[in-house]
Amino acid sequence: MVKRAKRIERGAESLKKEIEEHFKKIEKDILKDNINLGRYHIKEIDKSLLKALEIKIKILGIENDDSVSIYRERLEKLRKSLGLNESE
Repeated sequence: MVKRAKRIERGAESLKKEIEEHFKKIEKDILKDNINLGRYHIKEIDKSLLKALEIKIKILGIENDDSVSIYRERLEKLRKSLGLNESE
């Protein structure tokens, strides 16, 4: 079971890195005024990456990890700067 826990921890860290990469791409899209590509990256983070991270954190039983809520707040700020609603 220890091997699986370590694998899940590495997976969670990998997801955090991938989320950060997508945030950088969103920031570039904002600078270039590319709303459609920014919308894609926002959906990618929100619909798949954050959900996967939540599941991994839940499996590990980590209760004091606020990274998902921090990422969601950042995502909302970027969504507003692109002029998008939550549904977009």
